[in-house]
Amino acid sequence: MQFTSEQRLGDGVLEREFTLGEIPGTLWTPESAAPAPLILIGHNGGLHRRESRLVARARHSADHGYAVAAIDAPGHGDRPRSAAGEQARADLRRAMQAGEPVDEIFESFIGPLVEKTVPEWRTTLDALLSLPEIGGPVGYSGWTAVGIRLAVVEPRIAAAGFFAGGYVPRAQREEARQVTIPLLFLLQWDDEGNPRQRALDLFDAFGTKEKTLHANMGGHTGTPWFEVEDGDRFFDRHLK
Repeated sequence: MQFTSEQRLGDGVLEREFTLGEIPGTLWTPESAAPAPLILIGHNGGLHRRESRLVARARHSADHGYAVAAIDAPGHGDRPRSAAGEQARADLRRAMQAGEPVDEIFESFIGPLVEKTVPEWRTTLDALLSLPEIGGPVGYSGWTAVGIRLAVVEPRIAAAGFFAGGYVPRAQREEARQVTIPLLFLLQWDDEGNPRQRALDLFDAFGTKEKTLHANMGGHTGTPWFEVEDGDRFFDRHLK
């Protein structure tokens, strides 16, 4: 892991950019003498890890005493876009404009992306936990499809908060039954891109006995800020 820049923010949080092979990332750490527990923040939709809402979440959690890390998944942010990914996006736009089914397009695009992203998160986690300022335990917050796979294959993930706003491939809907860690599931009730009943069925499928559903009115980007605060309280119960 190579740190390429750093700055001390006004709230005392140290923000550092890093690269790990081809993986670009950002790490936020609190002012603390003791090693901090870690939260991994996953994002999808082609977004950059520097997207304003994600940075705001990260800084809030770091100010709350957590080390927080985000990476750009393949085809996201600073990563190069593949021809197959761009074609899938074009097919998706065309199908949505025509009112055609989009599940198979999502399946062909998101499924392989999960397979590529999860190993990168595990490699990043190895590097992060080698830093003296990070001690664990580890939580995950964000992109549900990747989070499900991580929760199943990565024993160091102790708790997770999933956002129900993205497509979850069939493989991960099946894997949800193997998720046994404490779980907070956020649902926007009127999310135009995620059928409500599918999200509710997914919540029901999770195998953990400790799972909480937070549902709020509004569309995809309307998650209230207090859910960030509630998310930190959820991680407080399981990571501190």
